[in-house]
Amino acid sequence: MKPFLQNIILQTALALLIGFGLGLAYSWLISPVTYVDATPALLRTDFKDQYRIVIAASYSANQDMARARARLSLLGDTDPVGELSAQAQRMLANGEPFEKARPLAQLATDLQRGYVSEPFTPTPFPTFSTPQAQTSATAAADQPQVNEEATITPIPTVFFEQTPLSTPVTGETSTPRPTFTPTAGPGVPFILTSQDTLCQPAYSRLMQFMFMDARRVQKPGIEINVTWDQGEDKFFTGFKPDLGNGYADFMMEAGTVYNIRIVTGGAFVADITAPTCTDETGAEYPGGLLLTFQQP
Repeated sequence: MKPFLQNIILQTALALLIGFGLGLAYSWLISPVTYVDATPALLRTDFKDQYRIVIAASYSANQDMARARARLSLLGDTDPVGELSAQAQRMLANGEPFEKARPLAQLATDLQRGYVSEPFTPTPFPTFSTPQAQTSATAAADQPQVNEEATITPIPTVFFEQTPLSTPVTGETSTPRPTFTPTAGPGVPFILTSQDTLCQPAYSRLMQFMFMDARRVQKPGIEINVTWDQGEDKFFTGFKPDLGNGYADFMMEAGTVYNIRIVTGGAFVADITAPTCTDETGAEYPGGLLLTFQQP
């Protein structure tokens, strides 16, 4: 290659590099891009998740569905309800507490039903009344002067209301502690108590779950793992509160065998298939199942 041609190539490459560097310096340092009136739809995926958490927390506080729907529309999601439910499932799958994901699931449920459900009210803490001291002090200035000697102001007397004891106390007594009633905790294994076949077209291929503790109180946040030859699915109870806090469901395929593992509690149920039902005309169709689990 001739030296003249080599110089032209080097000079051209050098000019391109210098131009590229000057362009970066101008766009990054001198006049960077500034977004004005940008919409939340331009946010990254993780920032969108935080935005939904804030919307759900606000909805839990004021129950303003119209405002929550308007805020969610700014994200530009095709299915806002599905995005809320999917994010709540991801949060639980990542080990976050159920109470943190509950507002997302509640907002998704209310948007799907079209009306505001009853707000969640925590159990109030007991309040204790503090006895008020009453003083019977009188000012020395209000007393009549009997003589010129100094008068001493009496010390205030403090009175407390005291509940009389039913029996006399002869020795030292201690304040009785409240009685503790043992209840089944989250680590107690669940037991399959019933498996009912649902022969109704509305429940076709639908596998429903219901989880209760030893007092038959429905349990939210129970992780369920369903596996079959073609794949695996993981979901939690409590995301359809209109059907129950301990409710969850899964859509089956006809002729497929499923194995169910209850991650929270350690129960395992094998070889579950969609039952065969018959309609009024005698035609067969896959029915549904209702699996009820309870802690002992």
